[in-house]
Amino acid sequence: MDYVLGIDLGTSGVKCLLVSDEGNILGSASKSYKPDFGDGGYVEQDPSVWWENTQSAIRDIVDKFPEAEGKIKALSCSGQMHSSVFLDKDGSVIRKAILWNDTRTTPQVNEIYEKAGGLENLVGMVYNKALEGFTLPKILWLRENEPENFARVDKVIMPKDYINYMLTGNIKTEVSDAAGTLLFDVKNSCWSKDMLEKMDLSEDILPEVIQSTGVVGKVISETAKKIGLAEDAVIIGGGADNSCAAVGNGVVAKGQAVLSVGTSGTAIGYVDSIDSKVTGDVHLFNYSMPDSLYAMGVMLCAGEALNWLKRTFFEDKSFDEINALADKAPAGSNGIIFLPYLFGERCPYSDANARGVFFGISGAAGAGEMIRSVMEGVAFGLKDLFSLVTDFAPVDEVYITGGGAKSKVWGQIISDVVGRELKVLNIEEGPSFGAALIALVGSGMCPDFQTAKGKSVKVIKTIKPTENVKKYEDIHKLYTELYKTNKELFAKL
Repeated sequence: MDYVLGIDLGTSGVKCLLVSDEGNILGSASKSYKPDFGDGGYVEQDPSVWWENTQSAIRDIVDKFPEAEGKIKALSCSGQMHSSVFLDKDGSVIRKAILWNDTRTTPQVNEIYEKAGGLENLVGMVYNKALEGFTLPKILWLRENEPENFARVDKVIMPKDYINYMLTGNIKTEVSDAAGTLLFDVKNSCWSKDMLEKMDLSEDILPEVIQSTGVVGKVISETAKKIGLAEDAVIIGGGADNSCAAVGNGVVAKGQAVLSVGTSGTAIGYVDSIDSKVTGDVHLFNYSMPDSLYAMGVMLCAGEALNWLKRTFFEDKSFDEINALADKAPAGSNGIIFLPYLFGERCPYSDANARGVFFGISGAAGAGEMIRSVMEGVAFGLKDLFSLVTDFAPVDEVYITGGGAKSKVWGQIISDVVGRELKVLNIEEGPSFGAALIALVGSGMCPDFQTAKGKSVKVIKTIKPTENVKKYEDIHKLYTELYKTNKELFAKL
């Protein structure tokens, strides 16, 4: 038996998943680390931390499963999107990587809109709005604030591409990560010459772009022996974390989408072509499936809203007890509506000033209503994201993962609010499993993603909407009015 590895390189740790050539998950190993926070919204990480911990995680999983030693034929990485690694002509790291959640680049975002000729022109070139988290603002910040470092830049790559480089000696990226730079022509799957010209940047600083299933190269022999890979193991392109998560959660064909309730919330749908006008209200990126895109809506606070409520008001209760209280409360929480904008919002409003609101509290409100209103507020946000996705692609099959999938009451609320059947899968590994599937297909061990998915991914539960759908439709209209009514007040606050 041969094996593949799926690696998820995150902001706070790396996870390594061992998968057989039949698509079965055998085990995992993880290592934790922390980003470096600084004044002015700075968030950085030393790429050497990623490399050291990735090697250690691989070695740990091989030690757990010694039968895999020397038989891991392929590896693929999922990685934190947008974060920027700057390399010199010798391939050495120039400075710490600037991460996706770094917010220092607001002046550069304004500069991008000015040089691009406004939102419409920008979206026409790269299919996305400019946000502080994207890669291009970081490049411009380096040029303007650290000119001596910018002068040394030979290549700008993303975190998982750095791991691939250390494994193979080859510098490449792939389409799903390239799409998050604001320098990529998403429609034609190539670097945007127009955008580069407007930003006065040379294409030479950008790496070669391959498909997610493309081969970066063979692992360096000495490294293979050290960490337990086969000496002829191939390193596959991999993908951005959200792209890999969607693959790992079953979105491998037209008509499929996934709702995720993690710390933040996402709705991701498979897109094979774009017929609608692109406005930038939803992210449109190249997908890890060949010749396809995905539409993604993101809300900044989803599962974290319930975590916040628990630690602030219900610290003495378990999540099982919190779910039980919510389940006893009626749909609509007796008139309480919660706006889940605890950290501002990205989609559909792109409003950093937005804040959380409890609206409609009466003296009759109890703990159950307060808890359920938070679950409902997050569900309303997911409904908004899902609507953005379906503007670009019809969706016939919807999967759900994260907290909403694990909680019976929350999953039912989401199904009722969105008005769709939601399928829960047997896989909870998300990005790392998606990366493993990419490795299976890219290495040729599996002919295509549908086959790879069919070997290991099963629906274990289907959540069907109830008679509460109409009631939630009416409440959602009020939820939407509440944001619009308070938008100016949020800014004043």
